[in-house]
Amino acid sequence: MLDHLGDFKRDYFCGELTENNIGDEVRLLGWADSVRDHGGVIFINLRDREGVVQVVVDPSKSPEEAYEKSKKVRTEYVIGVRGRVQRRPAGTENPKIPTGTIEVIADQILILNTCDVLPFQIEDTVKVSEEVRLKYRYLDIRRKPMFKNLLIRHEVYQATREYLAGHGFLEVETPMLTKSTPEGARDFLVPSRLEKGKFYALPQSPQLFKQILMVGGIERYFQIARCFRDEDLRADRQPEFTQIDFEMSFVDEEDIIAISEGLIHYIFKKVLGVELKIPFRRMTYKEAIERYGTDKPDVRYELHIVDITDIVRDVEFKVFRDVVQKGGIIKGLTVEGGASFSRKEVDDLTEFAKKFGAKGLAWIKVTPEGFQSPIAKFFSQEKLNQIKEKMEAKEGDLMIFVADIPETTHRVLGFVRRHLADRLKIIPEGRWDFLWVVDFPLVEWDEEENRFVALHHPFTSPKEEDIPKLDDAINNKEVALSLKSRAYDLVLNGEEIGGGSIRIHSSVVQEKVFKLLGISEEEAKEKFGFLIDALKFGAPPHGGLAFGLDRLIALMVGAESIRDVIAFPKTQKGNCPLSGAPDYVTEEQLKELGISVEVEED
Repeated sequence: MLDHLGDFKRDYFCGELTENNIGDEVRLLGWADSVRDHGGVIFINLRDREGVVQVVVDPSKSPEEAYEKSKKVRTEYVIGVRGRVQRRPAGTENPKIPTGTIEVIADQILILNTCDVLPFQIEDTVKVSEEVRLKYRYLDIRRKPMFKNLLIRHEVYQATREYLAGHGFLEVETPMLTKSTPEGARDFLVPSRLEKGKFYALPQSPQLFKQILMVGGIERYFQIARCFRDEDLRADRQPEFTQIDFEMSFVDEEDIIAISEGLIHYIFKKVLGVELKIPFRRMTYKEAIERYGTDKPDVRYELHIVDITDIVRDVEFKVFRDVVQKGGIIKGLTVEGGASFSRKEVDDLTEFAKKFGAKGLAWIKVTPEGFQSPIAKFFSQEKLNQIKEKMEAKEGDLMIFVADIPETTHRVLGFVRRHLADRLKIIPEGRWDFLWVVDFPLVEWDEEENRFVALHHPFTSPKEEDIPKLDDAINNKEVALSLKSRAYDLVLNGEEIGGGSIRIHSSVVQEKVFKLLGISEEEAKEKFGFLIDALKFGAPPHGGLAFGLDRLIALMVGAESIRDVIAFPKTQKGNCPLSGAPDYVTEEQLKELGISVEVEED
């Protein structure tokens, strides 16, 4: 028979008790973290969200009813305890917990609920698959690390609201059921029951609505927004995710960057007690790609990409010479101490590079005996020395090279650079290296679709000096690829945590950008008509930014996956092991919606 809570009310959380409470009678509620019987004296570690305190049920001090009740308590039973706080006997203190110098001598025990056999132990570190943790997420959340992650998430929410509200931003909600306007990923669609054959879409972002709020005169908007994208998943992606989203009117890039830096500084100081140095470093997109091979470089370590194209354009090594003649480039990395790599280790590195599009890796070791490489015979000693000097290599180092079109060369070396940094353990720990990447191209060429696509999104404004070039760019690929946008991304330790832009506020410019992107007038009106119309009614200059909240918090707490900072995440297949979603629905439900479903055979 279970006890009833009745008028039994908690006085303190377990972790709140201190030596100042010695002598106090207290009422506590929580879970039995552990139960130990030491020669007839029962010790229960009682746990709630604030911590653990030791409860002692001693038959020489506690009532018989409490003692008999305590003998029935098992791990993870939900119990209530009334007792008096006392100092632990000398020599029995536990310095590992904040309440380790005190204990509660119980005179009443309530068993409010029992617990079945646990699928895994409620411990800081559990050796169980993520699938099991997600299936029993309510147990996983009881673990201190998981609870701490959610607590920090809560504190980031509150700090965000405090900062932005304090700077004149209004929190405004935007629709969760909206029109399908694909923004680079597939939409999640919701069928309408009242208008059969029509569908809502879950928003990939509040982009269109926040721009319309600027047209409406809100001037400063923010929202902790839920967003949905039906895309392939990995550790840093979820089909439903959260953004800190804001937009401002009558601003330029510097205004957005200043608010963003202020917000991040406030969050880190308030939540982690970390004083960040602002302003953050800035780097152009061009430098990021050419020196680091990615537009989200990790600048905590060196290992820069170096261009040797001019040195090797006329060497006897046919691979290099042919690539240069076809307009390609040759770039490389210097691996400090890499001359000690075995041939197998070099081959493994080559196979890794091939995963990202490399045809192979060329390599040269700098040894006491000279240059060691299968390709060294194709280079004069003078050329080898020039390469060594350009690569800033020294004896004991390994130089590796990729020869290909610029996009492939940079992409491959960017991944190889990060792979080597992990392997060589040269990434400093405990550092927060923030970096703004600016001056992005406005568009890039998509070979598969045979058209230009927006590097950020189609509402990003070109640089003011490039707006007059839009008409020429429509028919001139070289001009189009030279256009720069007013976009900016914030990177932390090699992870993009936020991005935004100054938006297009002129309907004329917006229509030209749509034309450049191959979006017809009819298609634009169909997908974005309500925004285009709004821009014609006195839209102010405006811009904004969205932070990926899940990714930011994962970095703040040192989690490997954003799933560890989301209460109820999906798996990499988009499933929820806890609820069983997605699942089939009844024929009656489908009939109401006017939908029939074809089930694929296994």
